[in-house]
Amino acid sequence: MSIRNRVAVVTGSGSGIGEVIAKSLAREGARVVVNDVNSEQAGRVQADIVKAGYEAIAVTADVSKQSQVQDMFKTAQTAFGRVDILVNNAGIAKDRGLMKLSEADWDSVIAVNLKGTFLCSQAAAAYMREQKYGRIINISSRAWLGWPGQANYAASKGGVVSLTRTLALELAKYEITVNCIAPGIIDTPLFHTLPEEAVANLMRAQPMGTIGKAADIAYGAEFFAADESNYVTGQVIFICGGKSVLSSLSV
Repeated sequence: MSIRNRVAVVTGSGSGIGEVIAKSLAREGARVVVNDVNSEQAGRVQADIVKAGYEAIAVTADVSKQSQVQDMFKTAQTAFGRVDILVNNAGIAKDRGLMKLSEADWDSVIAVNLKGTFLCSQAAAAYMREQKYGRIINISSRAWLGWPGQANYAASKGGVVSLTRTLALELAKYEITVNCIAPGIIDTPLFHTLPEEAVANLMRAQPMGTIGKAADIAYGAEFFAADESNYVTGQVIFICGGKSVLSSLSV
């Protein structure tokens, strides 16, 4: 797939799925902007990419802050001359049942997961429209279909799906595609922080009985990012081991 010499901004790529996507795109020849709110983590991933012989810069920015997002894309443009690919991966989770969910936890999850995706897409599209080329890839979650204790997270990720479809329609005339990946259970540091009971419940609802890898998500991102995917837009691909086929309460 043709990604070589494209410029990719990957948000939340200081660890987990974002890190693997950033490194995967770099291996395919993209010049990568490693973004994270944690400067140390972003710098580590950038250093790994450069050490492996590829091009990358690290940019610390909070995707929920418009001024920081705009500065990040200006930095990308200055460093590499263009912006071709945006992977909206940055996200947080603060799970609580409805009656225990605070307003602050609702606001913070919506701000990063949904508002951040909007702000970055808006900023990227400004550059992509001028060059008549772009790939926006949003990371949602299988949870957008619903899961107990995740009202804020599911709502934010459902919003990402709706935003994907709307932006695909708005930006098609500029030859910008907008697509979405909805991961299921993925082996990341966040997964290993879950209580044993929560893990057991999740695994009982997993048709394949296994946990996905971050590389599985990166393969999907590579597909959507490639030049050859120019006629694919507004789509949601589930990478979840079949869990999206089940009812949200099938445990």
